[in-house]
Amino acid sequence: MSLIALSLTSVKGSSTGLAFVLFPALFAFGFAVHPDLRRAHVITDPAEMSARAHGNRLLHVGHVAVLACCPLLIVIVIHYMGVLAGSSAEWAGLIGAGLAVIGVIALAADKGALCLTMSAFDTLPEGEFVQLAPGLRALYVKAGWMRLLWAVLLLPLGFAILAMALLASGALPAWQGIALLVGSLLLMVPDGLELVSVTGCAALAIAMVPTGVQLLGG
Repeated sequence: MSLIALSLTSVKGSSTGLAFVLFPALFAFGFAVHPDLRRAHVITDPAEMSARAHGNRLLHVGHVAVLACCPLLIVIVIHYMGVLAGSSAEWAGLIGAGLAVIGVIALAADKGALCLTMSAFDTLPEGEFVQLAPGLRALYVKAGWMRLLWAVLLLPLGFAILAMALLASGALPAWQGIALLVGSLLLMVPDGLELVSVTGCAALAIAMVPTGVQLLGG
């Protein structure tokens, strides 16, 4: 193998390792900065969703962190599919990977439509912002083509299927596969239960960080 090929392999391994280490941290940060984290309750009122984001710069930073996770998630999915290549669970993994990628695309669209947009609205005078209430309600109830954003649920579902495929094939130690499965399922909660999502991120860190460290170590 040439020196260039070795260098490329090293860069690929290091980049993938960084994705495994950074993703759980960034994702956890994105959930942890939500207001009233300990007052867990399901939020269904669009006005409450809008109010907790309005003027909350730290929350906007958290949403940017979640958006930054999207390319990292693609890298992680590709790595897991490489691990499953040739195994009896490869097809199940492929289904999970496909669902996860669709979920990643929906996640990126969600953060753009519902989060970055809100940061732009925050630059308006309060009187003008109040007049946006009907439009904000339409956004948060996912009216029209915004319904496509429900595909974000395919992200944790896809990773849960990937976790089961990795467990079935023995490609991951059982404790890592179980942590990946539990963490994925804990992310399937509605707005207002971000504390549960943070717990899910902790489980994902248990599953992913050792893999990242191993890849970074060559």
